[in-house]
Amino acid sequence: MNRFQLTLIAGDLVLALSALYAAFILRFGETLAPAMHRQPEQMLAFALAMLFSSFFVEMYNRLDMTLKTLLMRITFSLVLSFFLLSALYYLLPSTMYGRGVLFLAMFVFGGLQIVWHMFLRRMHMFPGLAKRVLIVGTGPLARQMGLLVDTRRQQYVLSGYYDLECEPVDVPRQKIVPNGHGLFAAVKQQRAQKVVVSLSQRRGVFPLQEMLSCKVSGVEVVDAPTFYEQVTGKLLLENITPSWFIFSSGFRFNSLIRVAKRMLDVFAASLGLLLTLPLLPVVALLIKLDSPGPVFFRQTRVGQGDKEFTLIKFRSMRQDAESRTGAVWAEQDDPRITRLGRFLRKTRIDEIPQLFNVLQGDMSLVGPRPERPEFVAKLKELIPYYSERHYVKPGVTGWAQVCYPYGASVEDAIEKLRYDLYYVKNMSILFDIRIMLRTIGVILFREGSR
Repeated sequence: MNRFQLTLIAGDLVLALSALYAAFILRFGETLAPAMHRQPEQMLAFALAMLFSSFFVEMYNRLDMTLKTLLMRITFSLVLSFFLLSALYYLLPSTMYGRGVLFLAMFVFGGLQIVWHMFLRRMHMFPGLAKRVLIVGTGPLARQMGLLVDTRRQQYVLSGYYDLECEPVDVPRQKIVPNGHGLFAAVKQQRAQKVVVSLSQRRGVFPLQEMLSCKVSGVEVVDAPTFYEQVTGKLLLENITPSWFIFSSGFRFNSLIRVAKRMLDVFAASLGLLLTLPLLPVVALLIKLDSPGPVFFRQTRVGQGDKEFTLIKFRSMRQDAESRTGAVWAEQDDPRITRLGRFLRKTRIDEIPQLFNVLQGDMSLVGPRPERPEFVAKLKELIPYYSERHYVKPGVTGWAQVCYPYGASVEDAIEKLRYDLYYVKNMSILFDIRIMLRTIGVILFREGSR
């Protein structure tokens, strides 16, 4: 979580408490407003409900949100907050506020949140508030990092490129900084706060002493793959070596995480099946009425350790969908999908039976999506490190699913592998919970399905 997101969250927390105080004044007047301070559990419940709902609708993930999108998400967030607080007030009456105070506080908070989020997003467009980055190198990799900086102007601003004269110049020459007095002098002159080493070949040219001077003076020094991971939430596969995997932080899948993850899987899958139990027979009946064929669709997929298992879904395609074509990826507006199947896929209802796969231990709630053996065999030949995604259990949802639309080509598979390996590298229970919440948001706004 970056500084921009933390600032948004901290601001929303202050605004929630301020909105509550304003609601007391509007409802009871200034004389009774101070009484709210004697109700800390009620204040905390209101503030946490506001923050949870905002996180749920992904208010803190996108910097480029338009005013229309922001208004829509805040509206969804306030509606969700109302239902959350209603349930909480029923279970814990001691946290309850009257309807007059509650509606006033939510209305004031929504208005303040719009102003706060738009203000902070506009403020982050000013380069003076962004971190200054100096890129070491002038080749294709340096150019790629420069373009990446340009796409994140709310977070970073490019100080320039430092030329070690060891590779062809593939960057704008006017952005190359003078190197007469060495790298450390260039860093101080450009007031850079981060140095990104983007050299295609480091042997014999890496300025070790200069880099050490930058490091001990408080300047952050990272290589291109690490910077790419920090900015995008995925891995730069083309420039990663086996030694980078070995020496980089992450990939800590110990027994404690394994046990905690399994407990979370069993609890959440059981709860999900319990909540959707009344829906299952209705969906089954609609599938039978919509098209001939079985209710459930069973297909062999590749799971943890390259072991195959049978995945279960509600059928969303015609029964003979692959009788002529064999195994193929789904396409945009795929004609094989039934009328009901299109709705099931958009709402992700077709994925519900996979919760049985989770209870059986073949899958986890969160992890890389399992692919078919035919696709896996092909992708292993074409994509480096593809097998590494199978070190963990496949998931009903995953980091790639909430960050990237449905994949239907080798190029899409490469892009999704970047996210999958980022998840494997940074896996934790909190990360899993974050992905689950974002998944619900993706379903709510109907993104990424085919």
